[in-house]
Amino acid sequence: MFTQIDSSIAVDPSQPSWHRGLLDFPDPVNDYAARSTAGLVIALAAAAIAVNQPWLYAVLALGFVLRLAGGPRYSPFGRLAVHVIVPRLWRKEKTVPGPPKRFAQAVGVAFSGTALVLSLAGLGLAAQIVVGALIVAAFLEFAFGICLGCIAFGYLQRAGVIPDDVCEACNDVTLLRRS
Repeated sequence: MFTQIDSSIAVDPSQPSWHRGLLDFPDPVNDYAARSTAGLVIALAAAAIAVNQPWLYAVLALGFVLRLAGGPRYSPFGRLAVHVIVPRLWRKEKTVPGPPKRFAQAVGVAFSGTALVLSLAGLGLAAQIVVGALIVAAFLEFAFGICLGCIAFGYLQRAGVIPDDVCEACNDVTLLRRS
């Protein structure tokens, strides 16, 4: 049994009250909000490549960490996507399971964090290449709704690395056909 605590986060009331809501991720997620956020990530990542400074890679990584921690709740890009871009530009909703989107944010943390470490180590070109790969993934999400992190999540779940109960909706093929 989950309770809605804001327009985008459902919480498990069995959690202690001090924890409830702090690190909850929305489930389901509006796919158009995720795509909008990916568009914003593309812009920031392109700027990071152009400027090639550690502080900008840090801003990129921080955004992924904030989205991983609580979806749009803590992320300026997430808030902008959910509360401004989707209602004013997309004006529609398509819900998709949250756990694969959270996994995709973790992949974003890994890529942007790697770019930050490379940049701090003086390997700016390597950092730019890693962020270039991140831009490709974000572009696929933004333009076509293809989430590479979500696809990887599905493969890991089918392989038994991610337990089935993490995302029961991901296992129901009939739900996927309706989308």
